[in-house]
Amino acid sequence: MPFTQNITQALQSGIGETAIPDKAYQAALVRAKNAVERLKTQAKDGSLPLLGLPNEREDIAPTKSAARDIKKGAKDILVLGTGGSSLGGQALAQLKDYNIPGLNVLAKTPRLHFMDNLDPITFQTLLSKLDLKRTRFIAISKSGGTGETLMQTMACLDAMKSAGLENSIGTQFLGLSEPQKKGGANALRALLAPYKVLFLDHHTGVGGRYSVLSNTGLLPAAILGLDIVKLRKGAAHSVKAVLGSKWKDSSPVIGAALQVAASENGKNITVLMPYTDRLERLTKWFVQLWAESNGKTTTDGKRYGTQPVGNLGPVDQHSAQQLFLAGPHDRLFTVITVATKGLGPVMNKELCVRAGEAGFANRTIGDLVDAQSRAMIETFARNGCAVRHIHIEQLDEETLGELLMHFMLETIIAGYIIGINPFDQPAVEEAKILAKKLLEQ
Repeated sequence: MPFTQNITQALQSGIGETAIPDKAYQAALVRAKNAVERLKTQAKDGSLPLLGLPNEREDIAPTKSAARDIKKGAKDILVLGTGGSSLGGQALAQLKDYNIPGLNVLAKTPRLHFMDNLDPITFQTLLSKLDLKRTRFIAISKSGGTGETLMQTMACLDAMKSAGLENSIGTQFLGLSEPQKKGGANALRALLAPYKVLFLDHHTGVGGRYSVLSNTGLLPAAILGLDIVKLRKGAAHSVKAVLGSKWKDSSPVIGAALQVAASENGKNITVLMPYTDRLERLTKWFVQLWAESNGKTTTDGKRYGTQPVGNLGPVDQHSAQQLFLAGPHDRLFTVITVATKGLGPVMNKELCVRAGEAGFANRTIGDLVDAQSRAMIETFARNGCAVRHIHIEQLDEETLGELLMHFMLETIIAGYIIGINPFDQPAVEEAKILAKKLLEQ
């Protein structure tokens, strides 16, 4: 089994009255039936393409081909895009050491740079230091109108022109956006059209924050050499479990019911805390997924939403543990562990004795991380903090694909239970429109 999920210590029957009431969880599980039936209907009529995406294969070959072409002669590849156009790709790229402290600067070429945050100093400095002849650019925007992506793309085009490389733009740039609609505008395509830049079509039925397993996320993964078919095969396991006859036992349904019961019983913060560097970007991806999907007004006019928080173990034990344990019981913790026993450097006995830590002798760094994660879960429980435990025996493409789909389905099902639309983001669109108006002024 790629991963296991244990919610025993999130419930009152497991750790006491400050946890989630068992009756509330069971009631949410009953309410999940209509949500699952809705998903089954959507799977049959194709109205929710995300459910069929794990079994799609037609876009695999074009994605791999584009990855091979953009890598040729490249030293650095800039991925231009923000939010859902970037975070999913980063979550996948960490399987190949992307953004891993220490290892990132030692990465083999081509090096991927996800320029997801718009910062003028960072971007100007980067463009001034890159060898533009050996740099490639991937501009990603589902709508084609994302302001951050457009400005970054314009800046890169100007930098290429200033370096006398205008004739190379057609081969050094790649676009990813929805197909051009008749009579509609797509600024990104219009921007790159004069240079005959190759475009991959963004899946029209899969929104940005759900697009990690579309070519948006799979293209960077393919560039780094990950098996993108296995990513989708893993995702298919989660979908199959939810749509099957034993849906009540599926991890996404259990997780969704737990989240709903937590939110309706005083726990308005949901904390995701993996114990591995290679899931650090997953927490950033999850924060957007959960916040943008479930921070809404319900059908009966109530404001709903729990605050998602991303933490990383064991490092964040030293920064947030005091608040988590001694603060209010208003959080649901999800701790993700990966099998680490026996991994990493072995501690020299003589050095351990000298340091006064004889118990470290002949143990590995992986042994300590394993002990820390288990101790943290137990400490949460002892202090009345509701904690869910997800354990991964082997973190690979298939497991990560299943885990990503688990969280997407958990998010959707929770939204359906509550009575909100987990796919729109009206508040985000309002801010985007206002920002453009202010810029024009």
